[in-house]
Amino acid sequence: MRSITKALTGTVAAAALAFGGTAKADNDTIKFALLQDFTAVYTFLTDEYNQGQRDYLKLINAEGGIDGHMFEALVRDTGNEPQRGLEAYNRARREGAVLVDFLSTPVSRAAVNRVLDDEIVMITALHGRGDASDGTTFPYIFPLMATYWSQATILAEYIKENEGGLEGKRIAHVYIDSPFGREPVPVLEKLAESEGFELRTFAYPSPGNEQSSTWSDVRRYQPDHVLIWGAGGGQAVSVQTAIRNGIDPSQILSVVWMAETDARTIGVDRAQGLKRYEAVATGTDYPIIERIQEQVIDAGEGTGEAENVGTTYYNIGVATMAVAVEGARLALEEYGAPLTGEKLRDGLRMIDNFDAEGMMPPVSFSEEDHQGGGYGRVTEWNGDSWEPITDWFHSYQDLVWEEIREDAAGFREGR
Repeated sequence: MRSITKALTGTVAAAALAFGGTAKADNDTIKFALLQDFTAVYTFLTDEYNQGQRDYLKLINAEGGIDGHMFEALVRDTGNEPQRGLEAYNRARREGAVLVDFLSTPVSRAAVNRVLDDEIVMITALHGRGDASDGTTFPYIFPLMATYWSQATILAEYIKENEGGLEGKRIAHVYIDSPFGREPVPVLEKLAESEGFELRTFAYPSPGNEQSSTWSDVRRYQPDHVLIWGAGGGQAVSVQTAIRNGIDPSQILSVVWMAETDARTIGVDRAQGLKRYEAVATGTDYPIIERIQEQVIDAGEGTGEAENVGTTYYNIGVATMAVAVEGARLALEEYGAPLTGEKLRDGLRMIDNFDAEGMMPPVSFSEEDHQGGGYGRVTEWNGDSWEPITDWFHSYQDLVWEEIREDAAGFREGR
């Protein structure tokens, strides 16, 4: 099976995506730098995510680009190493990139000051700094989708509305012992106080391959509901170990990092009832995915394995580029060519209720809000696929923005 990683030539690939016509001159080409981790920590999602991004850009080029401007993806492996990431970023900046996506919290955090000084847009969907939602402090950084704080409040709201309320409930937060795993805790603690439920946290060591002792403690606690906050193989281990300790999957609600492959690892039947936060719809029954299938995949121009089209991480990748291209379209319409980082930033801030033709919750950005509203939904594994059990919604954004502003103030003081 050929992966995107193997398709890269060495550790560097510049993917020129103009096809189906004469390529525009280089200064008319819009360059997005997808400088991601193909070989170290984020390998559980990068190939599919990056494939979705590149296939979407190929679709836009096949449809004539944006007012004739084609897109080019600069694709390089950072190995999740900040220094490699910054070196790749500097090269991409010299080549004219106006947007960068590292899909790596360590690398994107290391690049914050650099992109702010260089005035190049950095997207950090579902990773990086949650406080970058504050556009006044981080004018060139766009989380684009719900922060982990927003994801936690959506899952809590689901329990409140659909599982008999929150008051008097015991909720366990089981997480990988890292800043990512601990990030939702302050918001959950505030919710526990205001909503009258009991919260207890349980950490397990990275990378999460062994969680037995942690789940023994969870079993003794006898929670009504469990939030699991991990990624990659550790997520399946969490659910498998929970089941061995007598916890029903229907009691478990996951952060966004729970995909089809995880359900298969757990066992498609054993995982029935497992719930997760969903940022972007899965499946192929959406106009954008149907056009990708017809004009890119069926045309033999797909980036990776055709079987990945429509999966969780593929569709998230598509959605990130759909938002980025919409920002570019609005910027070019308003300010004209050439597209710069400043113009792209302002174009993204013009986006209002954009939902990628029904594939994602409607997002709106402004000078203040680079999160897009903090929307998502809850889906449940039905034995075959992730089935939506709520509409798109957001919740407790007052608490979320308390955390965003508090952390952003700390960044301003330290810069």
